Amino acid sequence: MTSMVFLLEVRDLTKHFGGIRAIEEVRFRANEGSITSIIGPNGAGKTTLFNCLTGITSPTKGAISFSDREIAGLKPDSIVKLGLARTFQNIRLFKEMTVIENVMVSQHCRTKSGLLSAMLRSNRFKNEEKAISEKAIEYLELVGLESYAGVLACSLPYGSQKRLEIARVIATEPRLLLLDEPTAGMNPQETGEMMELIKKLQELGKTIILIEHDMKVVMGISENIIVLDHGVKIAEGIPSEIRSNPLVIEAYLGKEHSA
Repeated sequence: MTSMVFLLEVRDLTKHFGGIRAIEEVRFRANEGSITSIIGPNGAGKTTLFNCLTGITSPTKGAISFSDREIAGLKPDSIVKLGLARTFQNIRLFKEMTVIENVMVSQHCRTKSGLLSAMLRSNRFKNEEKAISEKAIEYLELVGLESYAGVLACSLPYGSQKRLEIARVIATEPRLLLLDEPTAGMNPQETGEMMELIKKLQELGKTIILIEHDMKVVMGISENIIVLDHGVKIAEGIPSEIRSNPLVIEAYLGKEHSA
């Protein structure tokens, strides 16, 4: 019998801000090629968890193993180069750059030409820039934005800006994508399109962890769901288990609704 391949393992991850316990001894694993959702009420510690995983915040204690390498405390750029990248709840595009330029910028963490080659516009640099441009179009095709390549990012509709953010993350060539509220602010059609895109990314071999408030999205695409409340993991399981878990119902609705 073959054992599961865990791409990410989090062990006893804890983050305190002074006397505030943001997350406390959180443990979970993400199987390679899986979709995991992290849910919980506002202030549950979800974003702090993402910040620890991506090097924005150093954990107070605990371990994070990504592809059998310990990454807790590494800088964000080092973690991206290892193959772990994220989006943010608030869109962070270069809004005065074109759609394709936004994607091209993200690929530079994988380029080989140095600053001198860029300044001298060497043949190596020009060839690499051409390859980057062609690859950027492929990423835009993946998210359905290839026809907007020359448009300023700020002129895209909200849902398209969210898809562009995902294209930028994919351009770093990650094995693991962390998506922070990918459907927040979207209408039902945009939400459905985002769910299809996330499933497509999984089919391409990506491992995905998302923070999401829309329970239709969570229940519709997740293989594993982790529930945080006040920084503590209170439940973990498949959608049917989470839907009927009394601790989860209480965390979301309050004791008077869970009786």
